[in-house]
Amino acid sequence: MAKGYWIVSVDVSNPESYKLYLAENRNAFRKYGARFLIRGGKREVVEGTGRTRIVVIEFKDYATAHECYHSPE
Repeated sequence: MAKGYWIVSVDVSNPESYKLYLAENRNAFRKYGARFLIRGGKREVVEGTGRTRIVVIEFKDYATAHECYHSPE
């Protein structure tokens, strides 16, 4: 079965609030078996405008990725 992914492109304007946001989501990520493939890091925007942070999260399948996103956690 094909993996499921979240591909997130975001601007973080308040790093302290972002840390709290991540801490709150930690339980859901653990519950749904999320695996972070990319978290920020060096990047190059070759066309258009990019965001300050890129995150790619892998799940065992699309259904799990979808369920995690819509979970109460």
